[in-house]
Amino acid sequence: MRNPSATLLKLVAVLISVVACAKTPAIAPTLPVPLPSQTPYNTPPPGLTASLSAPSTIPPQLPAERSQTATATSTKLTATLGLEPADWKNWPVLPIVPERALQVYQLGRSLGNDPHAFSILGDCQSVPEVFMGVYESDPTTLTLLPSDLQETVKWFWGSFNRQSPTVRTGTTTGALLWALWHQNKFTCGSSETPLHCELRIHKPSFVIIQVGTHAESHNENYMRLILDQLLAAGVVPILSTKADDYEGDEHVNAQYAQLAVEYNLPFWNFWLAVNSLPDRGLYSKPQDTYQGGYWLTDDAVAIHRLTALQALDLVRRSVGDK
Repeated sequence: MRNPSATLLKLVAVLISVVACAKTPAIAPTLPVPLPSQTPYNTPPPGLTASLSAPSTIPPQLPAERSQTATATSTKLTATLGLEPADWKNWPVLPIVPERALQVYQLGRSLGNDPHAFSILGDCQSVPEVFMGVYESDPTTLTLLPSDLQETVKWFWGSFNRQSPTVRTGTTTGALLWALWHQNKFTCGSSETPLHCELRIHKPSFVIIQVGTHAESHNENYMRLILDQLLAAGVVPILSTKADDYEGDEHVNAQYAQLAVEYNLPFWNFWLAVNSLPDRGLYSKPQDTYQGGYWLTDDAVAIHRLTALQALDLVRRSVGDK
């Protein structure tokens, strides 16, 4: 007699899409979103808090001429983004924050979301040791930040350098909605998707979305499901572009820009932040040159983590968390 679980896994293997970081599923069941409950604020260690200074300098890895494109000019809320999706390459690096973000945030507070928590939906470029985990693990890097960004790191302390069910090499939009993807780790239930599990265990008020380097044919539909579930749970999504053009026609970035306008959500244009770097800060590793460049150079990594923090800081302050 055949094992039903083994048969299911074989079927999934047939449906798997080729992914830049790894291989991930092309199927995604949907489940109700669990309502979060309040959790305590994770405070930085007392010694670290006392050691933080207030320099207004950009980390040396990020060239000054590029950092200027990511300077926040205002935290005033707008009715809409006022942007054309087709022109996404010229959108600002840092988000325009619409009034809807405040409405979603306030809903989340009423549901018990943690104002001091944010989550990341991401692949190999978003694991803590590559992305923003360094702000908690390396005090020197933290003290190089401007004082306002140091404040934001302290505000969200505990969210930067954590493992989660929604950040893993190979993650796609489909994987975030597939219960087997979390491998029954993080106290996730066997029928619980990584997204639902993350909302339950971390209770974020904000989510940075950094998935897209894959060949997922249902990417836009799955992203809609993700956005709908986040908004129903009172979590403010921060959509973003990616640096690579793995799909060959830039349709993933264009899709996310369209969704940002349609849903009226903050949008972090990472593509523009690295556009002036050679090859947009991308390179290929020897074992995967056939897939083209999608790994970030050291310069691109520095810009990636800094502009992500700036985007998070801007959205946080815009909804009223000073």
